[in-house]
Amino acid sequence: MKLGFVSAILGDLSFEEMIDFASEQSYECVEVACWPKGKAERRYAGVTHIDIDDLSEEKVEYIKNYIKERGIEISALGYYPNTLDPDLEKRAVYVEHIKKLIVGARKLGVNTITTFIGRVPNKTIEENLSIVKEVWPEIIKVAEENDVKIAIENCPMLFTNDEWPGGQNLMTTPAIWRKVFEILPSKNLGINYDPSHFVWQHIDYIKPLYEFKDKIFHVHYKDIKVYKDKLDDVGIMATPLQYMSPKLPGLGDVDWGKYVSALTDIGYTGYTCIEVEDKAFEGSLEEVKKSVIISKRYMSQFVI
Repeated sequence: MKLGFVSAILGDLSFEEMIDFASEQSYECVEVACWPKGKAERRYAGVTHIDIDDLSEEKVEYIKNYIKERGIEISALGYYPNTLDPDLEKRAVYVEHIKKLIVGARKLGVNTITTFIGRVPNKTIEENLSIVKEVWPEIIKVAEENDVKIAIENCPMLFTNDEWPGGQNLMTTPAIWRKVFEILPSKNLGINYDPSHFVWQHIDYIKPLYEFKDKIFHVHYKDIKVYKDKLDDVGIMATPLQYMSPKLPGLGDVDWGKYVSALTDIGYTGYTCIEVEDKAFEGSLEEVKKSVIISKRYMSQFVI
């Protein structure tokens, strides 16, 4: 396994500055944020370390040479919109950018993109599965034509009132994974596995690794701390940030020894990336950098 981080947390840095920092800290890889240029309202969204709309042959060679000289690999190109957005104009924009991301990945010699499958928040799982059947086959086709894997993160995207009640990402549980893989039976569609999202859903985050071992294309290391006193006060039907908080690896409730041990059990040898969303380390760029350094120091006891 190779250890890296998700570049979105370093959105204030240029591509070169971000890669230089990764190299200086002896990281091996980076999941590079590739949102369309422009402002995003959501935290950690809208970061553009590689502009997919500006991938000339010269730019591609520049990026390849830059990361090679600094000993960094790109684990995946990341972009996390709601591809099932009920606003059809927005949906079309998101889907088109994912297609561009897939083609861009092939040009850059990157074999994976990371994203969400999307969800219409006020529709049922069954209704959303029907929409997945309509929207995703054309995306899968582009991935298959370009020999690029799509790794769907298992984050419910259910953190704010506007995302209530269903969230903005359907692939949140093993039961739903089975249904999606049944209707989209492609070797190019798999999982970007983040154990933290199972913690606050009260789902076993170890067991699914074994069942879905052939579908795990990319791995995130993010921790979650559930505050039992707050949960007792608001209950599991509350928006999750009322009773839990993302934390650096080692500062939350994930047992990282058990998690990485299970990854070795299933023979996973791919990319693993620390994802930082810990508000305690967002006061300044220096604090953000410190969080990435601390996270590597902790995870290096399991992944060398």
